[in-house]
Amino acid sequence: MNPIPVRVMILDTWDEIALNVPPTARVADVKARALSQARVGKAADDYLVKFRGAEVPEGATTVSEAGIVANGALIVLPRRRIPAK
Repeated sequence: MNPIPVRVMILDTWDEIALNVPPTARVADVKARALSQARVGKAADDYLVKFRGAEVPEGATTVSEAGIVANGALIVLPRRRIPAK
């Protein structure tokens, strides 16, 4: 299977990470890889992934099972809301 390009926006750092991932890659692994490349020091479990506005179930869900397409944009954001000042 050919890898597909995806873009991952890390909300904490406003970094967009470009990755090529196999369709069989777990969404949780894509999230962890993007957080690592953005040098985010918090645990990956503290973040959730959204695609087209909806939260993507991570567990054992693969990129293809989640319906993520080539050049799809994922957003990784904290699970807990950040209080406004």
